[in-house]
Amino acid sequence: MQVRILPSLLAADFGNLEAGARLAEAAGGDALHIDVMDGVFAPNISLGPDVVAMARRAVALPLSVHLMILRPDRYVHTFVEAGAGELLIHIESECDVARTLDRIRELGARPGITLNPATPAETVFPVMAKVDEVLCMTVRPGHGGQAFMAEVLPKIRAVRRHADSLGRPDLNVMVDGGINAITAAQCAASGADTFVAGTFLYRAADMRATVSRLRETAQAALNV
Repeated sequence: MQVRILPSLLAADFGNLEAGARLAEAAGGDALHIDVMDGVFAPNISLGPDVVAMARRAVALPLSVHLMILRPDRYVHTFVEAGAGELLIHIESECDVARTLDRIRELGARPGITLNPATPAETVFPVMAKVDEVLCMTVRPGHGGQAFMAEVLPKIRAVRRHADSLGRPDLNVMVDGGINAITAAQCAASGADTFVAGTFLYRAADMRATVSRLRETAQAALNV
């Protein structure tokens, strides 16, 4: 399995998000990650469908959209229509999660399920056959720049083991929060193959070199 690196637009300059999207593409990111928060499910209000539509016009990268919102079922059509190619919802959200994941696939996007740091891995097992990716949050949703939570590593291993038991070695196991070259290697060694990085990439003097270094470090750990 090949490592994927997703720069997170939440860490870009909000005064010029289009430039931030283009920077992620020029740096060699595999997709652009866009966090959507409603101020209810997560204690922040961030980006919305208009930003997704802007990014779709600005770059050719796939758009990975993470809905940290209470009722994602009400908005999946809006975000897929805006250009989301991957749409992640939370197992903790207040909707029929299985039906919402099916609807995302029906609309032509890759469905993904997300779990917060305090949520047991087993919570997502019943819907893993419906998704293309599982996102294990390695910080509490809400704000960028938080410290990586190493206690999530066993959960990453559990998700990867369950994917393998389902005959899904192709299922992407994603991590988001406090990701840098050191923590990415730890996550890769636990079975993660997809890495969302915001502050680490957007504050780098050379994002392209940093993406390359992150990819090489994670790939080496994943292959061990």
